[in-house]
Amino acid sequence: MPKLYIGNKNYSSWSMRPWVLMKQVGIPFEEVMVRFDSFDAGSAFKQAVAAQNPVGKVPVLVEDDGFAVWDTLAIAETLAEQFPEKQLWGTDPRARARARSVCAEMHSGFGALRSACPMNIEASLPAVGALALRDQPAVRTDLARLVAMWSELLTQHGGPMLFGPFSIADAYFAPVVMRIRTYALPVPAPVAAYIERLCALPGVKAWIDDAVAEKDFLDFEEPYRLGRN
Repeated sequence: MPKLYIGNKNYSSWSMRPWVLMKQVGIPFEEVMVRFDSFDAGSAFKQAVAAQNPVGKVPVLVEDDGFAVWDTLAIAETLAEQFPEKQLWGTDPRARARARSVCAEMHSGFGALRSACPMNIEASLPAVGALALRDQPAVRTDLARLVAMWSELLTQHGGPMLFGPFSIADAYFAPVVMRIRTYALPVPAPVAAYIERLCALPGVKAWIDDAVAEKDFLDFEEPYRLGRN
């Protein structure tokens, strides 16, 4: 059985993507959680992960023979090749191309939103979200782009997920959904309904439940501690 190396579920947005994908579509794997202590080169986290991935980052998917695949997009593509019957990118060629486009956009973009609103699932930080939207135009731009993207895809494909059935794209945007919830970022009703549907999926709900149960508050998240439940 392959092993998926991840970080803390409360904080590790990149780890969430392949974990949710595999859990939701029923691809078996063994979870290996490596707790964040720091991101210094000599940290226990870096040393443990570097044994599987030379850049020392999660997630990492390790096959039974020890072959490792890292970076969330690479893992998603590998799983799509290994399990074609799961139709992880969807069935329509143009929809698959668009799904890859928006996932790549997420992979390389939305830096302002990610920086101002780091993933912290168990927290409730509406005041931090309001300040970010008030003071940082780039955060407003990122949120507007997400709303426009999701609205267009939901309209075009009819829901319930971005491309109809659950796909890699929904797993890829799940951490952004977590941010919108934590920081109470305003979205229109159709997008809010999509967020609720996504969070109700068994794979997403299982991750959220585990994240809330961690109670593993990290020192480098101290500025956000006052907003935690």
